[in-house]
Amino acid sequence: MTNDTVCSVEIIDREKVDRVNQHLTSPRETVDMAGLFKALADPTRLRIVQALLLEELCVCDISAVVDVSVSAISHQLRLLRTMRIVKYRKQGKQVFYSLDDEHISRLVKIALEHVIE
Repeated sequence: MTNDTVCSVEIIDREKVDRVNQHLTSPRETVDMAGLFKALADPTRLRIVQALLLEELCVCDISAVVDVSVSAISHQLRLLRTMRIVKYRKQGKQVFYSLDDEHISRLVKIALEHVIE
């Protein structure tokens, strides 16, 4: 049985391999990028990020939008903060969340464009 999706002979083009290797991210950067994608792979966390694309929200508002308990939202927000996906600010007794930077916004918008096409 043959497989048309892989080479039938093993020939390595050293120049191409070296050229590509010069531009790949470091192993540490690759692990960090994978962690970012893993954090966004959870549907609840992705819904939180999508909501924050539209507006800064307090924890209770996020809970209502995502329809998940405040406790569960707090847990997810803690992970998203650790990954530098969201940031927060306190105003009196409320805590408001927003996206950490424009990179996250662009990443989620590009992912949506890819899914829709």
